[in-house]
Amino acid sequence: MDEAKVAAGIIADTDSLIRLGAGAHKIALDLRAGARSILAGAHLSRFRGRGMDFAESREYQPGDDVRHIDWRVTARTGKSHTKLYTEERERPVFLVLDFSPSMFFGTRGAFKSVTAARAAAYAAWSVIASGDRVGGVVVTSSRVVDSKPVSGRRGVLRLLSAVSEATLQPEITKTDEPQQALLNRALKHAVRVVHPGSLVLIFSDFYQQDEESRRYLSRLVRHNDLVACQVLDPLECSPPKPGQYLITDGQNKTLMDATGSQSRNRYQHLVNARDKSLQGLLSEFNVPLVQLLNGDDIGATLALAFGQKPKAGRT
Repeated sequence: MDEAKVAAGIIADTDSLIRLGAGAHKIALDLRAGARSILAGAHLSRFRGRGMDFAESREYQPGDDVRHIDWRVTARTGKSHTKLYTEERERPVFLVLDFSPSMFFGTRGAFKSVTAARAAAYAAWSVIASGDRVGGVVVTSSRVVDSKPVSGRRGVLRLLSAVSEATLQPEITKTDEPQQALLNRALKHAVRVVHPGSLVLIFSDFYQQDEESRRYLSRLVRHNDLVACQVLDPLECSPPKPGQYLITDGQNKTLMDATGSQSRNRYQHLVNARDKSLQGLLSEFNVPLVQLLNGDDIGATLALAFGQKPKAGRT
């Protein structure tokens, strides 16, 4: 890859994503003990926790949970039996990454696409360090790549390779045919491949969220825990300093006038409307929101959001 673009935060190479594993130990994406991860200030304070596997039935004893009575064995033997369960050894974690054209933008530190790639790398390394399996859905304008949940370094490397390739600048082609929003394409694909009982982290700027997004989120959240990781640039959060700015979408150029209070107020109104729309959507399904800003320490942001892992010797 172009080393200059890697250094500038325009693309993310696999090697740089691998190196982030050294700092992933600080992020508490450890889903053991009933999913103790806490999202500070989020709508959802705790996850459902990993599932339980049926182990065997034994005769009912005082104090057993009556909800776990095995009625089939009880009817067959004439004696009350209860089901015993063992905690699943692993819980799948899916990282869903939306590389829409709007993600290839940045004024500080890196493009949003690279910030999303780095955040996903931190999350992936944290998951396997905790003994869980990690998989992913990576969507670009040209393809959809899904990686089945696996544990260990080899599976993470496959996922990070796809993420790295997705940060390459997409080719913008004009077409008169209506195209499905990449966010919705990612969510639709996730509905098909995510295992029930999974933790799903969605990395996107969510600019393309609409009624179709709501339907896919409704299906995903029915059997999984979701976290929305919104990737933004500081310029998308508040108006720039007063002045005139030349802006482009990669094909067309225009001059943005931010000198007057009226234009700046209109800019802030659009920002507030976008935030309100997304917060309303996520609140409907009790999905917590984590914001990742270009230029910030992404590892520190995730550690703060999910809670840092306790140091050895502490409980």
